[in-house]
Amino acid sequence: MKLKPLGDKVIVEQLDAEKKTKGGIIIPDSAKEKPQRGKVLAVGEGKIEDGKKIPLSVKTGDEILFSKYGGDEIKIDGKELKILKEEDILAVIE
Repeated sequence: MKLKPLGDKVIVEQLDAEKKTKGGIIIPDSAKEKPQRGKVLAVGEGKIEDGKKIPLSVKTGDEILFSKYGGDEIKIDGKELKILKEEDILAVIE
């Protein structure tokens, strides 16, 4: 199924949580938090302010950090995805 977000929305695939700490300690699945890092799969056309369309500052393929409680989680074709507003995106990882 193909999704196209509307307005200032972005569809993100969450990246896997770390399995080991930097010190080498293995983290069990029950203790892992959902990552706040993901890859942009699709972007909307942008938001409209004062009658002008403002494009989003992220593009498909960007790796991003997003707010912990931002967006909505959905499941499509067995994949867990998030739909975020652009304001929920904190940074682009370069």
